[in-house]
Amino acid sequence: MQRYDYIIMGSGASGLMLAYHMAMDPFFEKKQILLIDKEEKNQNDRTWCFWEKDGGIWDAIVSKKWEKVFFGSTHFSDTIKITPYIYKLIRSKDFYQFVFSFLKNKPNIEIVLETVEGFLDEGDIVEVETDQGFYLGSTVFNSILFSEEYKNQNKYPLLNQHFIGWFVKIDTPEFDHSTATFMDFEVEQKGNTRFMYVLPFSKTEALFEYTLFSKDLLSDSAYEKEIELYLKEKGIQTYEIIEKEKGCIPMTCYRFNKQNSRNVIHIGTAGGWTKASTGFTFRNTEKKVSQLIRNIKAGRELSKFDKRTKFWYYDLLLLGVLSKENHKGSELFSRLFRKNDTEKIFKFLDEETSFLEDLKIMSSMPSGKFLKTIWTRLTS
Repeated sequence: MQRYDYIIMGSGASGLMLAYHMAMDPFFEKKQILLIDKEEKNQNDRTWCFWEKDGGIWDAIVSKKWEKVFFGSTHFSDTIKITPYIYKLIRSKDFYQFVFSFLKNKPNIEIVLETVEGFLDEGDIVEVETDQGFYLGSTVFNSILFSEEYKNQNKYPLLNQHFIGWFVKIDTPEFDHSTATFMDFEVEQKGNTRFMYVLPFSKTEALFEYTLFSKDLLSDSAYEKEIELYLKEKGIQTYEIIEKEKGCIPMTCYRFNKQNSRNVIHIGTAGGWTKASTGFTFRNTEKKVSQLIRNIKAGRELSKFDKRTKFWYYDLLLLGVLSKENHKGSELFSRLFRKNDTEKIFKFLDEETSFLEDLKIMSSMPSGKFLKTIWTRLTS
């Protein structure tokens, strides 16, 4: 069996980002890299949105940008200019095609379409088993969720960000495509944190996504009924559904990376790279990949990669409140946007704020609920 320097299991956002960064960096030119997935992704199976300042490495495949976002609720509503940030959208098909076309021109990168069935870390080598054979790797990066332990434990709260989205086209130019609806809580909450997420591509095309932060998923018809109702309330009676998308993202501070070893690093959702308090993944993954590449090049011990930061504790507190009082999401996010500068909010969610800035943001939250959550964790 050929021995690879690096094996990447899974070709989702994290696996492909890692492979792309390796392919771009001369440090890895002489390294043999294997990418394994059961199929070559080439469909629009998801939409990624993120904010960043100025230009970024993915700008060539960004489908739409917004400089303004709308936040709506019964507590607070406003259209907000988010300068210096820009809110960006990437369709997964464009991302897959962009990365795969680049990787296929790299002679040191091999792509195999096989189903990964497991792996064994033998100390000095990792053996990866697929439905068609075995591969050996010095270092393995795994983005496949093999275990559901995070669902079956009680130490860390678990919510799901779950949604169904409709890509809608209308005949008359009615959409304001200069503004993305970041969160519209003016939908019936029904004891949960529920909101509509609207991304207009043009005056006649937009994505309407009905989203929940809650423990239990709904039937498909329940999400779609709410989208129909929302469109009707916005005066949109006639429309064509061009595409649909569906997803469920775990929101938890569970320590996925406790499974990391000197030779095996879990990445993406399998590594806990999803921002626990928001479910945002793309930008967080980009930052984690850049950090991981730096660690590899510096020869650092990879099992110690991805330590807890103060933001992990902040996320843990918010999830603790929402898991106990799931209906409070609208109020909490409204306070956040009403009492803080939007630039600081995005900087905070990007985990780039100072401790003094953190305190300012935290002071806008209802202290009683968070103190109660802290006390519960300390005494449990």
